[in-house]
Amino acid sequence: MWSNWSRGQSCAPAEHVRPATRAELSEAVARGRAVRVAGAGHSFSGVVPTDGTLLSLDRLDRVLDVDRDSGLVRAEAGIRLHRLVRELHAHGLALPNLGDIDAQSLAGALVTGTHGTGRKLGNLATSVEAMELVLADGSELTVDSGDELRGARIGLGALGVVAAVTLRCVPAFRLHAVDRPLPLDDVLGELDRHVDGNDHFELFTFPHSPIALTRTNNRSDSAPSPRRPRREWLQDVVLDNHVFGLLNRVARRAPKTIPTLNRLAGRSASQRERVADSFDVFASPRLVRFEEMEYALPREHAVEAMRAARQILERYPVSFPIELRFSAGDDALLSPAHARDSAYVAVHVYEGMSYDAPFREVEAVMAEWGGRPHWGKRSFLSAAELAPRYPRWADFAAIRERLDPDGRFVNAWARQTLL
Repeated sequence: MWSNWSRGQSCAPAEHVRPATRAELSEAVARGRAVRVAGAGHSFSGVVPTDGTLLSLDRLDRVLDVDRDSGLVRAEAGIRLHRLVRELHAHGLALPNLGDIDAQSLAGALVTGTHGTGRKLGNLATSVEAMELVLADGSELTVDSGDELRGARIGLGALGVVAAVTLRCVPAFRLHAVDRPLPLDDVLGELDRHVDGNDHFELFTFPHSPIALTRTNNRSDSAPSPRRPRREWLQDVVLDNHVFGLLNRVARRAPKTIPTLNRLAGRSASQRERVADSFDVFASPRLVRFEEMEYALPREHAVEAMRAARQILERYPVSFPIELRFSAGDDALLSPAHARDSAYVAVHVYEGMSYDAPFREVEAVMAEWGGRPHWGKRSFLSAAELAPRYPRWADFAAIRERLDPDGRFVNAWARQTLL
């Protein structure tokens, strides 16, 4: 049995293959059926499960080539982001942006549209200069231009198996990070100032709480702040994870306490500030399990979408915060931020608590602004509902039909979502 990180998705594949070479990968794809790839399991959607051939690329996890002058880095698909960014740092390079989790595999993060936050920065896939795919017959194809590259960047595992990726990286940099609680209404009232005035801005807010937990990260030439391992462990592991997990277990057992617990969580947030290498700032441990839905919509609708999601969640027993992040538009054919600067509204429900009804309501209201789901998060939409929201949906479908005419890479999720 395979299951994802949240334990909300699982499958019993006919075979689970862990190739160690490109030849072994090609052979497994050519003989397989309903071929899907499992990375680190950090997708909440049904993008991975199959009753056919499940591939794990954990043994294809090397950095293959680094050109510091050009910033081009070629790496195998299975390398985890947390290891990749540290190898890049050793060469004086960095990814331009990163999400708040770095446990994912490189290919898994790219093909599902994983993103960080920053008004001038696209999702992680915008850094892709070339992708090396293993096609349904086991042959290899490198895509490095045109619509094939724009399709493969966020290919959802539907075009072929990503074996390696060439990324355009940037010189390593530090960030001045400030976490600050502020009144939610004040932040939303001046949202453009916060977003436009920082390299990276995001906020979290608990249903029922009047507080926004704001996070700003800006490039800095200052020396790194002194490391305080005990204090960092206390904040990042004990408070942000173990104590938060305890509060959620109380909420699950006694849902009527949630409004009080959420207001307490908001009031308990304190200001934090530090300067550190970018990869140390972007990502943090996530030990408390949950289910998540996230929608990208035009940035100008961020405030009303945030208020609408919060209003819905306050009618349900939801003890997790709502998150708001930002991204520049891009040209990947199935990118949630395709051709528009976007705000991402993410909603979460603690493990073991019902998410179906609140998520469906949030999904319905996001449709009012042309919301597009994050491919790695929960969604209930069919291909017929999704297609009108993506201007180049038909172009992706044509590439998929050409590269995988027999549906070698189709699982139940892809059948509902793409076909």
